[in-house]
Amino acid sequence: MSFYTALTGLNGAQTELSTIANNIANASTNGFKKSRVAFGDIIASTPLQDPARVIGSGTAVRGVTQLMTQGAIATSDSSLDMAISGQGFFTVKSANGGAQTSFTRNGAFAVDADRFVIDGDGRRLQVFPTTADGSITSTALTSTTSLQLPLTSGAPRATTAIKLAVNLPASAAVTTAPFAPANAATYASSTSLTLYDSLGNPLAATVYYTKTATPTVADPLHHWTAHVVVGTTELTSGGIAGVPMSFDSTGAMTSPAGPAAFDAFTPASGGAAIALSFDPGVATTQKSGGFTIVASAQDGFATGKLQSVAVDKSGMVQASFTNGEVQVLGKVAVVMFSDPEGLKQTGDASYVTTPESGPPISGEAGQNGLGTILSGSLERSNVDLTDELVGLITAQRSFQANAKTIETASSLLTTIIQIH
Repeated sequence: MSFYTALTGLNGAQTELSTIANNIANASTNGFKKSRVAFGDIIASTPLQDPARVIGSGTAVRGVTQLMTQGAIATSDSSLDMAISGQGFFTVKSANGGAQTSFTRNGAFAVDADRFVIDGDGRRLQVFPTTADGSITSTALTSTTSLQLPLTSGAPRATTAIKLAVNLPASAAVTTAPFAPANAATYASSTSLTLYDSLGNPLAATVYYTKTATPTVADPLHHWTAHVVVGTTELTSGGIAGVPMSFDSTGAMTSPAGPAAFDAFTPASGGAAIALSFDPGVATTQKSGGFTIVASAQDGFATGKLQSVAVDKSGMVQASFTNGEVQVLGKVAVVMFSDPEGLKQTGDASYVTTPESGPPISGEAGQNGLGTILSGSLERSNVDLTDELVGLITAQRSFQANAKTIETASSLLTTIIQIH
């Protein structure tokens, strides 16, 4: 009887050794959850047996469960590396469009040749659909889509409005010579900016400021003219070049009262004709000091190229482009389970649902018990090597003790057989 009892101990110790070895082997696997062996004793008795004389028949492995405790969070250089602080799993689907949906805590994501965000096994990260401002339209897993990064953003838009507020030096001298961009003596100050045609080509533009008159008894205002030159073409309004500007004795601008519209012109870059407006705004002044730019803006842009990707705590993925546009690509789909330890392991720190785990409960990160997402971070394995090495020694001693029990029982049996 002791042979079989010790044999169950050997088998149990072997299972524990294998489990601990697997834990140690995955100590550096991102998102890995260590396993623990649950044992139970074996009791065999009959209804007529004296309860006080019942001897156990050994041990049996009742189950190997994973401990879903939080692993340490380590920083990363990639914004697509993500960790969940708290409950939850990322949702990934196979790249071939299959129905298999997996869940993982391993947030080491990358981008494949088709610009899809994938995990180490090539499965695509799923996101909830959102509106342009990032509000989720559905948290159902059936509505998720694979996160794909765009290379460009939208169509180019030609510049139609220039807003340029400056401070013009009150000490500037009046210029009487006809304005000529090549002659610096015909203007007091200038500044450059970039415009765009309908094809997205950049257009070099310069605004020149010429002081035309100082206050007199009949006219107590300071007068300037703003000349807008795009490439080598000076813009006109009704065939007249320049935008007249007037300032009172305090330096505040009195005219123009609104944007000045120029005649349409066709840029040399080949784009369609452009009708520009020039708005100095109320912030333009004529005061002491040098020429300074207070505010500068124009409403055109070229086709944007992807510049960066950011993920916030709620899982909102935003792509920024070189033209200044920002697009919301979705929100990372996060799920949790009633019994996460009931999930079935599939490798690569991934799981699929089982009847024991219950169905996935999906939602927005940071809401309803789900953890928040940390971009530029990775969750390490929750394996504690010190604990595992202590457990390894204990399992080894258990194995040796059970082996010794078998050896002792064998010696006793041999002695009994040799009795004459």
